Amino acid sequence: MATVNDHRRYSRLPSPKGTILAWQTANKRDVSRVVNLGLGGLYIRTSDPPPPGTFIQLLLDVPTGEVRARAIVQRSKPKEGMGVKFVAMQQEHRARFAQWLKHLSVNADRL
Repeated sequence: MATVNDHRRYSRLPSPKGTILAWQTANKRDVSRVVNLGLGGLYIRTSDPPPPGTFIQLLLDVPTGEVRARAIVQRSKPKEGMGVKFVAMQQEHRARFAQWLKHLSVNADRL
């Protein structure tokens, strides 16, 4: 079931259990759990998120292949996580991500 938020262009889906990604800023690298995801961005669980406005690089390994993207932190809550919005993603990476999201939305009731 999609997460509803009037400010989002794309709806979000809960991520499958155990979904993690690698992310980095100019001076920090980390691996974190993905809480929810959509074509527009992700919510990442991390205890020490960077502040809003920070650009980050993301690497997500999904069943359809590797997805790399650049994102900007939209919301940040210490000890909880950050909401990020995609700002750049190569076409083939976006296609892989979209294919995986389509699979998740079709099978959302089974997660």
